Amino acid sequence: MTNPNIPDPGTWFSADDQFLFNAGDHTRLWDGLGGRLAHVDGVGGARFSVWAPNARAVSVVGDFNDWTHPGEPLRPVGASGVWDTFIPGMTEGAKYKYRIESSYGTVVEKADPMAFEAEVAPNTASVLADLTHDWTDAAWMANRAEHNRWNAPISVYEVHLGSWRRTVDNRPLTYTEHISALVDHVTAMGFTHVELLPITEHPLYASWGYQTTGYFAATSRYGGPTELMDLIDAFHNANIGVILDWVPSHFPTDAFALNAFDGTSLYEHADPREGFHPDWKSSIFNYGRHEVRSFLLSSARFWLEAFHIDGIRVDAVASMLYRDYSRGDDWIPNQFGGRENLEAISFLQQLNHEMYATFPDVMMIAEESTAWPGVTRPTTEGGLGFGFKWDMGWMNDTLEYFSEDPVNRKYHHNKLTFRAMYGFSENFMLPLSHDEVVHGKGSLLNKMPGDDWQKFANLRLLLGWQYGTPGKKLVFMGTEIAPWTEWNHDDSLPWDLTGNDAHEGVLQWVIALNKAYREIPALHAKDTEADGFRWIDANDKDRSIITFLREDGAGDMAIVAMNATPVPRDSVMTGVPVAGNWEVVLCSDDPAFGGSGYEQPKSFESTDNHHNGYEQSIWLTLPPLSITVLRLA
Repeated sequence: MTNPNIPDPGTWFSADDQFLFNAGDHTRLWDGLGGRLAHVDGVGGARFSVWAPNARAVSVVGDFNDWTHPGEPLRPVGASGVWDTFIPGMTEGAKYKYRIESSYGTVVEKADPMAFEAEVAPNTASVLADLTHDWTDAAWMANRAEHNRWNAPISVYEVHLGSWRRTVDNRPLTYTEHISALVDHVTAMGFTHVELLPITEHPLYASWGYQTTGYFAATSRYGGPTELMDLIDAFHNANIGVILDWVPSHFPTDAFALNAFDGTSLYEHADPREGFHPDWKSSIFNYGRHEVRSFLLSSARFWLEAFHIDGIRVDAVASMLYRDYSRGDDWIPNQFGGRENLEAISFLQQLNHEMYATFPDVMMIAEESTAWPGVTRPTTEGGLGFGFKWDMGWMNDTLEYFSEDPVNRKYHHNKLTFRAMYGFSENFMLPLSHDEVVHGKGSLLNKMPGDDWQKFANLRLLLGWQYGTPGKKLVFMGTEIAPWTEWNHDDSLPWDLTGNDAHEGVLQWVIALNKAYREIPALHAKDTEADGFRWIDANDKDRSIITFLREDGAGDMAIVAMNATPVPRDSVMTGVPVAGNWEVVLCSDDPAFGGSGYEQPKSFESTDNHHNGYEQSIWLTLPPLSITVLRLA
């Protein structure tokens, strides 16, 4: 029972809270659950509320009582499965855990699933935190819909905060230190958004955040939660959106966290065929349990609401959709005998419906690697309801093509042209992400064939192909400096490479691509619409030349022409939709980007020659291993 000498806290978990929580419709659980600084009857302290429906007893232990058992007891709140209490005198920074005695008599100490902060790993206690913050991003928040729409230029810089830049003694930068360094860099590069690899708390640094234990806590490795808010504020004041990588697909089995929380399989399935992930050796959420849905829905909303996050990228969606994902024959069919995870599908639909209903100006993004239909179709039409989907097929086909020696590329031409068969079936984002430069895959530069000059030319060509192709863009940090080695989370990016002309040339190329992508409506306005794209010539495989047209529907047009061989191509006849003078606005072979500077006219005047289905044509000069963008003068 509660201490009779402290004020009666009543309950922070009302009857309405109980109903919504138990129905799987509660999206603001952090208001009623978790360790929170509070005042009761004028007495300062902290309230503690936790869901442990199968516990025999629950108490709080921490540095306030020298971790002495049994600690301060919590009381059950009706039949909700929630326990709560109030402890006077507790202050910000106090460390605590829940001591839970199961119905089987076992005792465990658990971190608070709803904590706003955690100890710096490898310590695992929860920390009382105050999230009071004076935001200065009102202008951004009022207008961010303009930055997140389907017809907006969206180019994302994917960042792992622990290894983007480090101090001379190899210490990761803090949230505060990133404010000047990272915000200034992203601004200078011209990206519109950053995506943070999961900064939700995680015990294993080498997991990059993908083994989450704190679904409401920013990792303490880089500072406190309000310091992260300062960083997000700074991005917003620089007109840069912030996307959070979020992992509702699985969670680690660490004894202090969610797994077997009250002595039973509370958050996860009890049957390992449903509740254990063989790839990541982690637990899978039980999406059919209403309280688990409320927990995850509240986590997503928390980051959007409390931290002003502008988008959520949901990791490993494919693993959620299929009950047999990576399981061979060891899986349980759904109630109709199929392999679809109906509960996970329903949860994802509810997630997207709720988030877009509450925050219509944010982005919900799926990392989904299969051909599941309707990922970005509205839930009202039976889709999953995401705003965008990573195009993993584009990434795989493109990297396979560019890794081929140019002499063999004509045999793989369809790797680049096949995407037109499905490229507008979803609202796609084109990723060149961290997953492509780890685990022995090598850096993007080292994937490219040829000598050093050809490697750099091919990398510029790859990036030009990405920015010319319909779809929003995402590149992993460091791509802009073309490192020779793959990403290492324990080291800083090799920033000294920018002192080399070839590496600096790639950086300047990325700046130029972002500028053109933002400023030329034809390159972004119809990224997700089929009528904004037309092949001019997709069949010149023997010369590895591809030309296509981008247009915005309001009269702006751009031609993208690629020569994927080291042989310059002169007098390439190319049909154009409109008579006039077509100016070169970008060419990856420009010496400013490390190119050869092969002589190419600055503009091409059309003539009355029927070609490629057009009445007008131009005679292009295409430098070796180059991509050229032209626009009607």
